[in-house]
Amino acid sequence: MSVKSRGELAAKHVLSRNLALLLCFASFCAGMFFTNRMWMLPDGKGIPRTSRIGVEQSLNCDKKIKALNNEANSSGGSSGSQHSIQTLDRAISDLEMKIVAARAERETIMKDPIISEDLKNVKSTLKRKYFMVIGINTAFSSRKRRDSVRSTWMPQAEKRKKLEEEKGIIIRFVIGHSSTSGGILDKAIEAEEKVHGDFLRLQHIEGYLELSAKTKTYFATAVSLWDAEFYVKVDDDVHVNLATLGSTLAGHSNKPRVYIGCMKSGPVLARKGVKYHEPEYWKFGEVGNKYFRHATGQLYAISKDLATYISINQCGAC
Repeated sequence: MSVKSRGELAAKHVLSRNLALLLCFASFCAGMFFTNRMWMLPDGKGIPRTSRIGVEQSLNCDKKIKALNNEANSSGGSSGSQHSIQTLDRAISDLEMKIVAARAERETIMKDPIISEDLKNVKSTLKRKYFMVIGINTAFSSRKRRDSVRSTWMPQAEKRKKLEEEKGIIIRFVIGHSSTSGGILDKAIEAEEKVHGDFLRLQHIEGYLELSAKTKTYFATAVSLWDAEFYVKVDDDVHVNLATLGSTLAGHSNKPRVYIGCMKSGPVLARKGVKYHEPEYWKFGEVGNKYFRHATGQLYAISKDLATYISINQCGAC
């Protein structure tokens, strides 16, 4: 081979090697350019992805710190909020008692087939505040006792209305219904009511063994009909001095949970065959225990909050 051809081959070899190096360098530069573009691609707010990740981590840390602070504040202030919670509970309890009393009033009006004059005028009587409601517990066979009460301490007709309007004192004979609806006993009371207009009829079946249930029904009905400070229960063989009773109760006005009467306590009689035997004596503990202090049944009075409590819980043992 000639010298000329050798030179040409060497020049071509050098040229191809330089071209390869140039292409490699160009590829490297292009790769770096596109890689940097993708890494630094801005988001919608012009923040690089690397910076955005850091911001998100920082925000998450801030949220955790705030949550921990809130938990610490809530645990630290829990003791201070107990009084507010108790106040709220009392307010809710008062509202519940008022709601139940209003519901009892509505049910009494809707269910009673023989609506007395008191029920007809319930809307007008509820508009004012009364001092006391006196319920005289009576029976179908006690006509003479009722007449004795009417002729002595219970005002009649216009005088009774004046007592209600000026002194805020309501007086009614309290009686339920006979086991035979519309029978001769009920008709006799209806006739007596037309003459005197001084009865409060209860949704209750009369019976000697049902006196406790009758008393509870009386308080529940009375508190639904009249908004009074005190509710009095008295037997029809007791003659009441209204002035003395009024002055005694006035000394307990604005006091909570008033229960006043001739208080007593006696042994629970567990032995069968004796008078006033207690069939459920075991409810009072061991044999020989005494009853809790309570008023004798002839005459006692309770305040409105206790009457409302009875209205709410009168069916607790039903």
